Amino acid sequence: MKYTLRNSLFHKRAALCLSILLTLSFAASSAQASRPKQMRRASSAREDASDRRGGRRAVSRRDRLAEARRLAEERQRQREEAARRAEAARRAELARLAAIARQRAADQAWRNETAANILRDDSTGEDLEVRRAAIAALGNRAGSVVVMDPKTGRIYTIVNQEWALRRGFKPCSTIKLVTGLAGLNENIIAPEQTIGVSSLSLDLTDSLAFSNNGYFQNVGGRVGFDRMASYARQLGLGERTGINHANEYAGRVPVYKSGYAVNHMSSHGDDFEVTPVQLGTLVSAIANGGKLLTPHLPRTPQENTQFNTEVRRYLNIPVENLRRMVPGMIGAVNYGTAKFAYSPTETIAGKTGTCIEDGNWVGLFTSYAPVTDPHLAVVVVSRGSDGRAHFPVAVAGRIYRALEYRFGTMGGATQVATTPATLTPRPKVDPRAAAALTEEEGEADADSATGVVTTDTVTGNARSSVKSVTMPIYKVPVTNRPSEVNVRPAAPRTKPNTPQSDNRPRRVLSNEP
Repeated sequence: MKYTLRNSLFHKRAALCLSILLTLSFAASSAQASRPKQMRRASSAREDASDRRGGRRAVSRRDRLAEARRLAEERQRQREEAARRAEAARRAELARLAAIARQRAADQAWRNETAANILRDDSTGEDLEVRRAAIAALGNRAGSVVVMDPKTGRIYTIVNQEWALRRGFKPCSTIKLVTGLAGLNENIIAPEQTIGVSSLSLDLTDSLAFSNNGYFQNVGGRVGFDRMASYARQLGLGERTGINHANEYAGRVPVYKSGYAVNHMSSHGDDFEVTPVQLGTLVSAIANGGKLLTPHLPRTPQENTQFNTEVRRYLNIPVENLRRMVPGMIGAVNYGTAKFAYSPTETIAGKTGTCIEDGNWVGLFTSYAPVTDPHLAVVVVSRGSDGRAHFPVAVAGRIYRALEYRFGTMGGATQVATTPATLTPRPKVDPRAAAALTEEEGEADADSATGVVTTDTVTGNARSSVKSVTMPIYKVPVTNRPSEVNVRPAAPRTKPNTPQSDNRPRRVLSNEP
């Protein structure tokens, strides 16, 4: 009985102690849970008091929450914008790499076509030494080379005959030879007359040397389309040369242009198509004093020993005007756009051309040397990235240097010693300023539109063709602009659809297309 009572009292005391502990624990947790609310209230009260002391309106809790949400959304937008920029940069880089890959594939296709065409060339009757020099200078690049005698019309070699004879190319800045002769012969310009181009005043010599577009656009606009087309045809464009190779392409001269299209055509050769052989006969006519020759390849020993020069026609251009073009062509090689062809031991005259044709670059160089007694006329045309950076000029320079021992001397003296002072021009303007106005490769609009990415043919490094270009503001008198206002579309571009044949005639007697 006594044990039972003691046990009952023990249990009651334990239950009481447990109840007290639970009450104390609940009170402590409640106080701890209410402490943050109290702190927040106190902080809010302090902020409100601070706002009142600073003269600012008290910000409610709802406003502070809205501001916090706004900041969070702003940070989220910044993260999303950064992600979008990163994605755009990644896609742009992929597009750039894809453009490089496409351009390299196109370049390789041009080069493979060139190699295949050279293997099919008929070299019967060609000067094998000259041919080896031309092939070595061209290397594995995409292009065509014509080497001929500018005084007789004898063809020494044609490398890649398919391109040189049967395919037309946009003449680009080589058309400025036609524009310059037309301006001189029509008394539109004088050699010493200067025309304002941007901040410079350029004459004919420096404009040819630096291949300035503004100068020749001014001249061509004042000459007019009809007379420009007439001089182009007189110089052999738009008709077959009469060379004794089958299936020669006649090229193309535009049918009609008016307004600014005439100006642009006069500097870029829009809607013209020329063959390398035609460029060879054109530059030969300047070199020999006005005789447009029929080029001929002697295929037999008898033809070789008894070669007969055949003159298609004599140009209706005074010899003085032809000679007035020569200082600018020499200046191009000495200090202008054709410096890669410069030789200190012989004087070379030439004209470069670089532009976009059908979304691809085309580069041209037509030249002759030595100036005082021309023995060689060299024309180089290339496509794709090999048409950039004046690679055709470098090819011609290698050919001249390789054959200089044979064609570059006269009477045992080097040609530089016999070149008259009047034919060794010096730039009359700051070469750096004039070079900034050289727009031969400055077709930024066409380049960016086509996304062309090229390989530097001099260094071999891939590079983007997007670059800074200074476009000239040239001065064209309003009264001298062409009067035509109606624009008619040019004739559609046509290509000769004739099969290839190995049965080439020995001699072509007819000069008619």
